[in-house]
Amino acid sequence: MKKKLLIVGMIALLSVGLIACQNGGNQKAGANGDKKTVLHLAALESAYGKDMWTKIADVYEAANPNVKVELTVDKNVEEVVSPQMKAGNYPDVVLLATGRKLGLTETMIKDKALEDITDVFDKNVYGEDVKVKDKLIPGFTDTLATNPYNDKKTYLAPMFYSPTGLFYNKALLEEKGWEVPKTWDEMWALGDKAKKEGISLFTYPTTGYFDAFVYSMLLEAGGPDFYNRAMRYEDGIWESPEATKVFDLIGKLAKYTAPTTVANGNDQNYKKNQQLVLDNKALFMPNGTWVVGEMKDAPRAKNFEWGMTALPAIEDGGDRYAFTFFEQMWIPSQAKNKDAAKDFLTFVYSDKASDIFAEAGAIQPIKDISSKLSGDNKIFYSIYDNGAKAGMGGFAATDPVEGVSMGDTLFGTIDSIVSGNKTVKAWQKAVEKASDQLRPAVKN
Repeated sequence: MKKKLLIVGMIALLSVGLIACQNGGNQKAGANGDKKTVLHLAALESAYGKDMWTKIADVYEAANPNVKVELTVDKNVEEVVSPQMKAGNYPDVVLLATGRKLGLTETMIKDKALEDITDVFDKNVYGEDVKVKDKLIPGFTDTLATNPYNDKKTYLAPMFYSPTGLFYNKALLEEKGWEVPKTWDEMWALGDKAKKEGISLFTYPTTGYFDAFVYSMLLEAGGPDFYNRAMRYEDGIWESPEATKVFDLIGKLAKYTAPTTVANGNDQNYKKNQQLVLDNKALFMPNGTWVVGEMKDAPRAKNFEWGMTALPAIEDGGDRYAFTFFEQMWIPSQAKNKDAAKDFLTFVYSDKASDIFAEAGAIQPIKDISSKLSGDNKIFYSIYDNGAKAGMGGFAATDPVEGVSMGDTLFGTIDSIVSGNKTVKAWQKAVEKASDQLRPAVKN
């Protein structure tokens, strides 16, 4: 009998031990002895700063005492989490957009390593009586940027969005009596006037900033259907008359570009190109609303005032586009706390969260968000109230194709166009070739 009781006792102790081991990796004891889910959030520290994420974690923990949020917020967050992921330790939820140099988000898309979060948008916002999908501005979950496989499923949640366009010194144009160009013909005429006064018409931070620029031009040249066909690498699309207009316009714009742009158009010196606009040495540059934060401490011309406009129309009366770039939040398919991560995704669209983000300048695609804004942001986010159309979504996801990068070919080549080292025709031909190579690799 004693032996039987001893065995039973050992089994009970072993069971308790096993349960403790199973819970130990993802849970911690709460103040009252209950177990808390530990939610690991990894986020890029951008121009919006790190403090807003600490505030978000604190507010969420207060609203949900069963969760402890562990933060990894870094300017190079992919360099921090990638080694951990390779070792099998995945964050539960990640804020990291596509378009980054290391391409971690694109890699996750290509590897089909993201969790399907379609159901998140049918859930109520955490602590509110409204569904996530009903709180968002329409269209933000209907693009290849959120539905990369075109399978009617959402894998990336739209977060901070920024209308892009041409940024300029409003005070300079008013002082000179110059009108903001509404067409490209007006743009060239203004460029000729500015040149006589030693001012370049155009500059750009790096060629990476041409993504939204080229996307907007494609939409202006051919409309949404044409644009979506280009994004899916349709045969011959980059040699079409519509695409040829875009290539030729950029080729002409290269001749109006500030001469120091290419030399400084890199990750180390890009602010020198942005400074050209603040110093009245260049009129326009493609950028997003984050530039205000990036350059807030930079010297500037007297009476400088930020202005922003959509791209000029290709033809008089034609559509003008301001492409909207937005960051994405996603859940790795190998995350250990996917249900908790989905609950957190609903929380980030709450009034409490959006107020914290907006205070830092991070604006989400939430209905009526502009009513909470002031100053420069009020101007920037009203661009769509002034006749500009919003463009969204990028290239369809593909399997990796060795030696082929549409980003490098389509955008990166522009330095060579500006410097004169490559012709527009050769550039156009190279883009069509890259498109041909990527088309069979599209993930359907």
